[in-house]
Amino acid sequence: MDDPELRRVLWFVLGGARGGENRARIIHELSVRPMNLNQIAERLGVDYRTVMYHVVVLRRNSLLSSRDDAYGAMVFLSPRLEAGLSIFKDVCASLRIRFE
Repeated sequence: MDDPELRRVLWFVLGGARGGENRARIIHELSVRPMNLNQIAERLGVDYRTVMYHVVVLRRNSLLSSRDDAYGAMVFLSPRLEAGLSIFKDVCASLRIRFE
C-alpha cells in the first residue's frame, strides 16, 4: 500500500536536505533493532552530536519515536514508517543510497 504523504516526507528528509544519507543510515539501522543515540553513533561511526541532530529532524517529521529525551533512551521507527519500509527502500533506491 502506498502512503503518498510518507513518500513526500521521506523525499524531503532524505533527498531534499543535506545529511539525507546519514538519516537514511539511521533509519536503516533502527529497522533492524531499536538503539539509543550512543549505539547508533558507534554503529555508524559518526559523532554523537551528529546522530542527535539527525534523530531530532527525523522525530520532528514523525519518522522516529522514543519514550523520552533522557540520556540512553531507546529510539524506534514510528509505526507509520515501520508499515512503510517498502516506501523507504524505494526512495533510497531512487536516491542511490545503499546499505552494507
